[in-house]
Amino acid sequence: MRSRELPGLVLSLLLLLPLLLPPCPARSAARFDPTWESLDARQLPAWFDQAKFGIFIHWGVFSVPSFGSEWFWWYWQKEKIPKYVEFMKDNYPPSFKYEDFGPLFTAKFFNANQWADIFQASGAKYIVLTSKHHEGFTLWGSEYSWNWNAIDEGPKRDIVKELEVTIRNRTDLRFGLYYSLFEWFHPLFLEDESSSFHKRQFPVSKTLPELYELVNTYQPEILWSDGDGGAPDQYWNSTGFLAWLYNESPVRDTVVTNDRWGAGSICKHGGFYTCSDRYNPGHLLPHKWENCMTIDKLSWGYRRNAGISDYLTIEELVKQLVETVSCGGNLLMNIGPTLDGTISVVFEERLRQMGSWLRVNGEAIYETHTWRSQNDTVTSDVWYTSKPKEKLVYAIFLKWPISGQLFLGQPKAILGATQVKLLGHGQPLNWISLEQNGIMVELPQLTFPQMPCKWGWALALTNVI
Repeated sequence: MRSRELPGLVLSLLLLLPLLLPPCPARSAARFDPTWESLDARQLPAWFDQAKFGIFIHWGVFSVPSFGSEWFWWYWQKEKIPKYVEFMKDNYPPSFKYEDFGPLFTAKFFNANQWADIFQASGAKYIVLTSKHHEGFTLWGSEYSWNWNAIDEGPKRDIVKELEVTIRNRTDLRFGLYYSLFEWFHPLFLEDESSSFHKRQFPVSKTLPELYELVNTYQPEILWSDGDGGAPDQYWNSTGFLAWLYNESPVRDTVVTNDRWGAGSICKHGGFYTCSDRYNPGHLLPHKWENCMTIDKLSWGYRRNAGISDYLTIEELVKQLVETVSCGGNLLMNIGPTLDGTISVVFEERLRQMGSWLRVNGEAIYETHTWRSQNDTVTSDVWYTSKPKEKLVYAIFLKWPISGQLFLGQPKAILGATQVKLLGHGQPLNWISLEQNGIMVELPQLTFPQMPCKWGWALALTNVI
């Protein structure tokens, strides 16, 4: 890692950075104190819960070796896992360092318009780009990441800016950024770590200045923090930064944040909860949450050595989306572009397939609420969402019954008022009340080409209790 020591005076000034920022106009909205009690009381902007589905993009220097995992550097140099060590011995000269991958991260085929069109076609409502992963390489020309950023090295382009402008001009998606608080091998972080985090050189000279720079320059509406390095939130001054973000920043009214702001904060503090990677509890949570997961089962970054069985099928992805939304969560589905900046055909196909499913069934996903039951008790793989104002409950079923009859144990029909329709079909369906609870719906007799979609279907139930 290349770094520059900052003079003591500059470090002192950076400690006062939030105070030196230009004041914002006075506002009538409640202000937040730099305490978790105050920050956690902030109401999450409504757009996030309404969106339901976003795309995670893991892209960085780790996309060059594109082997094993985006944690390639750590596994190779720190843990010395044999398959990573052997990979380097077999493919690169003995003197090769991780920093030497930087110039090879060319992004020569990166076309922000092409990415934006794929994301729009996916049905997603927001994206989250890795502006900096644990390797420390920034996808913008950070003033605080000298010679280890996308302007000085590799692409020689401001990747964050190109994508931000295109997403906002070409799509209706919200623009978000992931940011790793720590860096594996940055000397200042390692020195702070050796002091049991009593020293705070790294957050003062690197993390906090970069966070302010990111927010002020690119105005992300999702700030997805990660990588606390085992340090508590006091070390990162997370509450101080979040108070500025919610009170003074240019995105103060619309920005959403996650829960990864220091050791012990996950699933406890912040905006929406992520709790763990690939978190999918299968039941309702009292707090807004997000299931961040990967199409590639084994990695967040692109892997040249991935086989077709390593990718989730569209059926599995639809199930993830439906289960997540029924339990009150958002799905953040990850892809990993190549070092050239292309989105591989497998990822593109999955994204477009999801979009085709949402074009039919999006009514049962977007802007929905949880219902009193999340899944059915009679028929498996049936999940519920609702729109109370419209008196609608959606029953999303992932297996079409051979009999043509779908038994639902949860909805209670109201004679003369309840109606049932299949999304994408439109005609009212016949149904009968079951003796105990629930209803039986007669599905239309359709040939496979006549099906409104291929991987899951949704019934709109009007006036059920």
